[in-house]
Amino acid sequence: MSYITIALPFNVGGEVAGRILSTAWLFKAATHRVLHLAKSSPALPGSDIGWKAVFRKDAYAVIPNRRYADGAVVLVRGIYESCRELGVDFRGVELGDWLMFQQAEKEYPARNITLRPGGEVYVTTISYSGAVERVVLKPTVPKSYATLLEKILEERQEHAARVVIKGYGVRKGVVWISGEVQLTIPLTFYYRHMARYRANKGSLYGGVDVNVDRVNLAIIDNSGELRDTYTFWFREVVARGYPRRSARSVIGMRVHEMLEYAYHHGVKVLFLENPAVLGRLRLLWARSTERGSENYNWKVSTFRSSIIEMIALKAPLYGIEVAYVNPKGTSNSREHSEAMKKLRLDRHATSAYLIALRGVAKK
Repeated sequence: MSYITIALPFNVGGEVAGRILSTAWLFKAATHRVLHLAKSSPALPGSDIGWKAVFRKDAYAVIPNRRYADGAVVLVRGIYESCRELGVDFRGVELGDWLMFQQAEKEYPARNITLRPGGEVYVTTISYSGAVERVVLKPTVPKSYATLLEKILEERQEHAARVVIKGYGVRKGVVWISGEVQLTIPLTFYYRHMARYRANKGSLYGGVDVNVDRVNLAIIDNSGELRDTYTFWFREVVARGYPRRSARSVIGMRVHEMLEYAYHHGVKVLFLENPAVLGRLRLLWARSTERGSENYNWKVSTFRSSIIEMIALKAPLYGIEVAYVNPKGTSNSREHSEAMKKLRLDRHATSAYLIALRGVAKK
């Protein structure tokens, strides 16, 4: 089963902020401990159950809560599996610069990070002395998620939960935190309650070319005849220092605008560049000397892949099917140059057209 994670932002200060911080630091210390032991092990288990059996005791010695200890173990196992997928040396991986804590079990209710009516979240915290206390967070619930949260409670939908700290500091002697409560739910549940349109009677095909500042859509019919093109811009997100969270929000709005446009212009199937060809990064909580962030081409391909994945995730909300094509030759080839001249399109719209054309030919 596939899952999606929704984020609910919050700001909190004072004693509650201090307890959230202590829990996050203990969780990270436990994760460091498990990562060190795993990198030193000659052989590693092949399942979550095996990893927990081997490393739970060591994690629990740092953060004395079974669900959080298991969350640290599962996180390290995820890093290990990502390294295997990407061909990265697991022993060369270090933890990234993050603060968060999670319970890995999908359950209802999530015992340690518990969703309550009205969008409140009750969180089990651990002090540096090991004292346990429940605190209440009141995250901001986007309008689009209000019904979804109600349905989680109403249908008793199992989910996993995480608290991620985005920033912290001291103001007038008081500790403050900004962060997110993240809930992971089944994708089928998400689509059932978030669908914008229940039926799509279109018969056309769309090709999408993704770049760092825009998404280009080209619409063709079954014979390959070009029907329409449109560009959805997000130039502001490439400005130096533009907040990452704001950038994702702006891109998300453009993606929804593109899908809305495609739906109302009769697109039934949308063809995207295969992100496996562009290259994806799954080491969400780790960094590696083999794939450093200073590599511009790597950053661009990862950024583009994240937008493609966002489009693929949101398209079913509009009743639009998604398929992938190999992008090789769709942006720099003789075929591309000839299509630009014939159709009088810019290079990115032409790439979108060729992606659509290749998708129709493949189908």
